[in-house]
Amino acid sequence: MDRFEDILSANQRFVSTFTSEDLTGTAVKGLAIVTCMDSRIDPLRIVGMHAGDAKILRNAGARVTDDVLRTLVLATHLLGVTRVLVMPHTDCRMASTDEAGIHADISQKSGVDTRSLDFQTTTDQLGALLKDIVKIESYPLLHDEVRVMGAIYDVKSGLLTAVN
Repeated sequence: MDRFEDILSANQRFVSTFTSEDLTGTAVKGLAIVTCMDSRIDPLRIVGMHAGDAKILRNAGARVTDDVLRTLVLATHLLGVTRVLVMPHTDCRMASTDEAGIHADISQKSGVDTRSLDFQTTTDQLGALLKDIVKIESYPLLHDEVRVMGAIYDVKSGLLTAVN
């Protein structure tokens, strides 16, 4: 527990000023953001929103995986999502090497063989983003009225650059 004391202490401070008790599970602004797990990304602030406004789906590289599609089905049919922003970022480790490179780096650093995993790295971030947008747009189980936009977030300037 002592490794998490900072977390529990911060939560106590959070509770003392908590004001979100009236929020529901619905995305008030109708937005879902698919983005990377990179800790430099604060998705709600980037798009000028707050808790309760959007659904946030994160994974390594901001890739549209089967789990992202599953989650978007729920979000578009039950949780008010009508727009999806797919938002990878500059200086992303998942867009700077290939699968073999990631597996080799993990093996060298930790001695763990990860070759059974597909990390979905890409050396063509824009191409991967465009494919992921098409994957969402053509997925038959999503709500018919869902609109999709892709944008690359610049971690050095904060700028979003739309790509489609």
